[in-house]
Amino acid sequence: MRIAVLPGDGIGTEIVDAAVDVLQALGLPLELETAPVGGAAYESCGHPLPDSTLRVVDAADAVLFGAVGDWKYDTLERSLRPEQAILGLRKHLGLFANFRPALCYPELVGASTLRPDLVSGLDILIVRELTGDVYFGQPRGRRTATDGPFPGTAEAFDTMRYSRPEIERIARVAFDAARKRKQAGSAGKVTSVDKANVLETSGLWREVVTDIAAGYPDIAFEHMYVDNAAMQLVRNPRHFDVIVTGNLFGDILSDEAAMLTGSIGMLASASMNDAGKGLFEPSHGSAPDIAGKNVANPLATILSAAMMLRFSLGQPAAASAIEAAVKNVLAQGLRTADIHSNGCTLVGTREMGAAVVRAL
Repeated sequence: MRIAVLPGDGIGTEIVDAAVDVLQALGLPLELETAPVGGAAYESCGHPLPDSTLRVVDAADAVLFGAVGDWKYDTLERSLRPEQAILGLRKHLGLFANFRPALCYPELVGASTLRPDLVSGLDILIVRELTGDVYFGQPRGRRTATDGPFPGTAEAFDTMRYSRPEIERIARVAFDAARKRKQAGSAGKVTSVDKANVLETSGLWREVVTDIAAGYPDIAFEHMYVDNAAMQLVRNPRHFDVIVTGNLFGDILSDEAAMLTGSIGMLASASMNDAGKGLFEPSHGSAPDIAGKNVANPLATILSAAMMLRFSLGQPAAASAIEAAVKNVLAQGLRTADIHSNGCTLVGTREMGAAVVRAL
């Protein structure tokens, strides 16, 4: 099983090292090849996503990704900034479906900023469409305004757009996921999030998702405007089971949901294409301010590696073993700084990774 390992920038190298140690402890026939991406790739190759890295990615069965970005690259032209690497990988691999589970471990209920009675037992899956919307829509750019309230001044524009097939395929992914979760004991409900009262794009989104829902009579279904969804996530988060939404709204809501779990350092993610090949990464960023200090939480990356084993490599038992090891370590009271509380033992990135290996 070939894995492309792309550590990236900032804390990416530290958290990926911890996840690689966990993977190697499984004793599976894994072949890992590391390649530069993001700012690290710009420094060594002059581009955040060089052809040499794409060749490694194309030859792999799955991609384990760290994080990209650093403030020192903010002055580069947009096409050369580290963040373009992840957008380029999504487009290159056709990674249209992003899965972001947000669950609150019993041991971390006290780490959430919400009351324990609101987050206890929380288990949400956000399904985000990943290759459309304003992130990829054309036209986009900057120009001098010719109309509007301030003609003759500089303006920028992006295009939000979705086609029916794009919406259909992500909706099916969400309903299929809800059906599998229902078989495992969840509520079996899909909440489609849009802004159909304002946006034409969302109007089409609502029509198409409604059509797809008709094929899943066993799954409860509702629509919700994105502003209300953002409020309900902090008011009554256990109302949700599976949330399906577009690229922009999903980006924002998934980070909000992460904090319900205690820290974005606990939020894993998987981005999949039609062929089952995926890119697996923590939902947080590169955090250059703490890079190299051995304080970052590696658990989101380790849990992303578990998702990789389950979704792309056909190793559900190994995935479950990693997830059980993470629960074991949390039960021992070990915590990195982002999830630390009184009575627990504060550990660093390397120590937390080593503890998961021991538990495994």
